Amino acid sequence: MKRLLLPLLLLFAFVATAQSKVGGSVIDENNDPVAFANILFKNSYEGTITDDNGSFYLESDTTHDTLVVSFIGYEDLLIPLTQKVNYNMKVQLKESSEQLQEVVVFAGKQSKKNNPAVEILKKIWAKKRQNGVRQFKQYAYDKYEKVEFDLNTIDSALMKRKIFKGLEFVFQDLDTSRITGKTYLPIFLNETFSKVYGDNVISEEKEDVLGNKNSGFDNNQAIIGFIADLYQDYDIYDNYLKFFDKSFTSPLSRTGVDTYNYALRDSAFIDNKWCYNIVYYPRRKNELTFKGDFWVNDSTYAIKNINLEVTKSANINWVKEIYIEQDFEVVNDSVFLLKRDYMMSDFSFSKKEKSRGVYGKRTTVYGNYEFDKKHPRDFYKTESNPYDPIVQNRDSSFWSNNRLESLNKDEKGIYQLLDTLKTVPKFKSYYNLVSILGSGYVEIDKWNMDVGSVYDVFGYNQAEGPRLRLGSRTYFGENDLWRLEGYMAYGFSDQKFKYGTSGKFLLDKKSRLIISGGNRRDIEQLGVSLTATNDVLGRSIASSSLVTVGANNRLTNINLSKLDFEMEPITNLRIGVGGTFRTLSSALPDDFSLDYIDPEEPSGIASTIRQFDFNALLIYTPGKRTIGYGVERRTINDNYSTLLLNYTKGTEGIFGSDFDYSKVQFAYSQPWQIGGFGRLYSTLEVGKTFGAVPLGLLNVIPGNQTFFSNYGTFPNLDFYEFVTDTYVALHLQHNFNGRLFARIPLLRKLNLREVVGLRGVWGTLSDENIALSAPAAINTPLQAPDDKVYYEYSFGIGNIFKILRIDFNFRGNYLDAPDARPFSITGTFGFDF
Repeated sequence: MKRLLLPLLLLFAFVATAQSKVGGSVIDENNDPVAFANILFKNSYEGTITDDNGSFYLESDTTHDTLVVSFIGYEDLLIPLTQKVNYNMKVQLKESSEQLQEVVVFAGKQSKKNNPAVEILKKIWAKKRQNGVRQFKQYAYDKYEKVEFDLNTIDSALMKRKIFKGLEFVFQDLDTSRITGKTYLPIFLNETFSKVYGDNVISEEKEDVLGNKNSGFDNNQAIIGFIADLYQDYDIYDNYLKFFDKSFTSPLSRTGVDTYNYALRDSAFIDNKWCYNIVYYPRRKNELTFKGDFWVNDSTYAIKNINLEVTKSANINWVKEIYIEQDFEVVNDSVFLLKRDYMMSDFSFSKKEKSRGVYGKRTTVYGNYEFDKKHPRDFYKTESNPYDPIVQNRDSSFWSNNRLESLNKDEKGIYQLLDTLKTVPKFKSYYNLVSILGSGYVEIDKWNMDVGSVYDVFGYNQAEGPRLRLGSRTYFGENDLWRLEGYMAYGFSDQKFKYGTSGKFLLDKKSRLIISGGNRRDIEQLGVSLTATNDVLGRSIASSSLVTVGANNRLTNINLSKLDFEMEPITNLRIGVGGTFRTLSSALPDDFSLDYIDPEEPSGIASTIRQFDFNALLIYTPGKRTIGYGVERRTINDNYSTLLLNYTKGTEGIFGSDFDYSKVQFAYSQPWQIGGFGRLYSTLEVGKTFGAVPLGLLNVIPGNQTFFSNYGTFPNLDFYEFVTDTYVALHLQHNFNGRLFARIPLLRKLNLREVVGLRGVWGTLSDENIALSAPAAINTPLQAPDDKVYYEYSFGIGNIFKILRIDFNFRGNYLDAPDARPFSITGTFGFDF
């Protein structure tokens, strides 16, 4: 009886509300599921379509007495709804013996010609750049957004688990999703109110955040940053819609006719506008597509309402459901403006119907539109700070006046629930564990310090053997204006301690003037990146890999001190100047040499490099989005390009510096979204060193002797196999996101993803530099790929067990070099969508 108590109470609560809720499955006369069948409340435009398995769920705030089920080639079925809640319905459709009249529609992979839905779609394409705010020179509007996370599929078995012992009070208020029909428990809420301004003439837009509030987590920017990256804005008229780092083909796309089937289902007056209703569903499985329907006006061909649901077969991980609704309001005879945007995601380890997970729900409401109020261009360059304490601490009257949609009962209770939960020791333990796994640091609040990173504790290399490292940093909050950081490490083979210390201070918030400095004494694998900056605390995976290919013995003792000044006068444009002093020597002199000719030494050979460098750095990252205003900000997107220009001037004599030289380096990285064919990532690097320098200061072509796939390196090159003083390198890597495998029947259900790569480098090494480092050539080849471009290519299979990618790498030339590796296998782990 106790097991039945909660379901009975929930059922009573459902029936007591003035709503219609239906759920079940649609089958044909052979008991096979009917995918993409139309489900509609009679005399309304509230509907949905069945999923790949014929299942459906539909909910309405209005009480309806009849459900209409239809599909091309079957007789329409009208089902009386005798109750407000009708679950586990079995709907069987019969094949139709009558010819359709008036409207001709197509099902399956039929011809796209003479299809009225496609003809309407073409008119949407022609008008899409004339709809909405695009019709006006300038625009402004209010934007209210709330993001909520809920635990879903709550049942009595879950409530009785030991993990919730002492937390039973959180289950007192449960609700059911109007999309899936599952019970859920709200656990997080974030609200934002902002004013958006735009100018179509000069193509400028900005958003001023006036209020920001979240439930109980002290404005944790890690959570907020995750949300901001997860739920980025989109335009349904675009050809591709990006969610979770994937590009889905929009049903309004010009390529939609090759991806979707369209059918004209109905027409009706909506807000006194005659509209057509078009149903769409994918032509093929396992592609990044939607199913759903939309209503479009018959004269402006502007969208009045649209819903999109990602098909369960779509090649996306950890997300079981994605459901989107957009409603547009009619301002006058020709203007349709976005009024409400709702997106619900069901995150789960499994796509099985009964699997538990977390709902992520974003609701965005737009209002108070204004048009043709011109602002100067400089107006769009000034940005508000969404993490300003004033913005974060708006009172209740502010939210009452500016919420464009009121909070419901459950949402109102989240703030109180989370405040209560944070006082429960057990919940705090769970929260701290998740925080450690996410950030890598253990928080010690009473000392305002973090210990970590936990992922760097253990390592191994041939110079140190097993290695332990323990670090810590000051941490008063996400927006600290200064931060101190350091670590201590010990190698069990060389029995030596190493350390690194660093500090950075934000001197001016407006220009983001930062002073930073530090010192590091450690063992490092140099030359794993051509254009790496001098990070005091950085450490390459090549120095800590547990297993490597061949002898990983070309390691360097490094003593690095630096002092830098950096500022950001324009958003995403960073300018830095500073100085570094390095002492370099071989960590394994018997196996690897950094020796060079030095007439001032008694033996004529020096083994240690002492070098002072002046550095000037310019980094431009257009499109990069960050949150926070402290000395360290969090990046919340990865679809931006990076241009880097670095100038290094080595000056002989300062602090006993050995060499006088100049080095110029340029790098350009760009991700390219190739429509529905995945993402291409490209990097071009160019550099030249002027003056004679020894091996330790030359540009090493980055090899990779680990078993980890590491973009920017050459996995079939050993460390120091090629060194240059002038170089040009290009890296290309394209992830098709399963586009090709989805067309192979035997591979389709595995949801594998194809990755191809091509990389090449050309460089030279002057005779002067070869002669200077001649003593080092005993066990390190002093050669550059100057005869022809060295290149490699690779084929990878990603998404193996949803977490693993394996790359098969092939060396294209220079195969006659000693110990050349013509083939290698590398891999990488990751929890990618």
